Amino acid sequence: MKFENTLTFARELDLHDALKAYRQQFHFPQVNGKDVIYFTGNSLGLQPKRTQKYVDDIMKDWRELAVEGHFHAEKPWWDYHERLAKPLAKVVGAKPQEVSVMNTLTVNLHFLMVSFYRPTQKRFKIICEEKAFPSDQYMLQSQVRFHGLDPSDAIVEVKKREGEHFWRTEDVLKTIDEVKDELALVLIGGVNYYNGQVFAMETITKAGKKAGAMVGWDLAHAVGNVELKLHDWDVDFAAWCSYKYMNSGPGNASGIFVNEKHLGKVDMPRFEGWWGNKKETRFQMKPMFEPIDTADAWQVSNPPVLSLAPYLASLELFDEVGMPALIQKQKKLTAYLEYILLEVGKEAGSVFEIITPEDRGCQLSVFLHGEGRALFDYLMKRGVIVDWREPNVIRLAPAPFYCSYEDIFRFGRILKEGILSK
Repeated sequence: MKFENTLTFARELDLHDALKAYRQQFHFPQVNGKDVIYFTGNSLGLQPKRTQKYVDDIMKDWRELAVEGHFHAEKPWWDYHERLAKPLAKVVGAKPQEVSVMNTLTVNLHFLMVSFYRPTQKRFKIICEEKAFPSDQYMLQSQVRFHGLDPSDAIVEVKKREGEHFWRTEDVLKTIDEVKDELALVLIGGVNYYNGQVFAMETITKAGKKAGAMVGWDLAHAVGNVELKLHDWDVDFAAWCSYKYMNSGPGNASGIFVNEKHLGKVDMPRFEGWWGNKKETRFQMKPMFEPIDTADAWQVSNPPVLSLAPYLASLELFDEVGMPALIQKQKKLTAYLEYILLEVGKEAGSVFEIITPEDRGCQLSVFLHGEGRALFDYLMKRGVIVDWREPNVIRLAPAPFYCSYEDIFRFGRILKEGILSK
């Protein structure tokens, strides 16, 4: 499609957008009495309007039923988490029994490392991307030290090439091949938080498995954003947060994936708790753990239903729309945003370097050459909510559920004004 940098064109795209009605399903903050242009769904998604009822239902049940809400609420609390499994499995390309919702992201990565990072004298190395999200770096380093190993020896980082802002798949595969005899685990962020790059997850997983390693993915910026086929790709495990593209609320519950080939094993190394025990014997309080034959076996405590309620509300939206429709719009929105950025750069005499490669989801990360933090501050004051990353990058993520083409056009006008007003 040939894009145009006009309000009429943007509105025409919105008119024919099959998902346009869903914008009204979300609450928008306001700046200067107007709805913001919200491009930070990669950090915290907007609140779905239906969320309030899901939370209120639990508060009502707690008020009226107290402890009996565990079994007699309309959505009983004791199995509340199971309602999330089927719609969430569709989002990540899994079987319902392969997913569960619990804890938070880094907590779950630590729990999963207990099962899937089992270093030996020969195989002990972990491959990750350089400058992974800090929490992942801390998690990996602490896990390696826990096993009595030196992170500088055990952790192998795949680096970007000199002068480039993205990782090359061939470099990841080369690194796997170079350390294959010592490789215990490949664990990479499926979509990089800084540049928005989508890694070749299927290809990398296949190479890691061929080398005899376990393969896991941190999908914090991938889930609800890009196509995932975790089961078909033979991924061993994955974890993700739910508050970015999944719109479940700040710091909310994390999801996990465990491949079905690892399920139902009594001798699986795992930190265990009573909610991972078989439902049939859970309340018999037996002294020995009997793992449920789903990913719920990795749960240790009863589900925090007040946290799960917003997640369930959002997953209802995902189930209505489906990932194929969201991805289709995401690609078009992001392409239009790229076009507008380049057009504004020409008009305003600025150079915007988009460091996000073609393998991407919603996000574009942009170097503001010749500009600075003042431009970011200008955008924020004008109601354009974007994200700043040092040294001179803004991240823009037009989420397809609630962002419009008119948002992108208006962003371009405000961006140009900010540059020319210096």
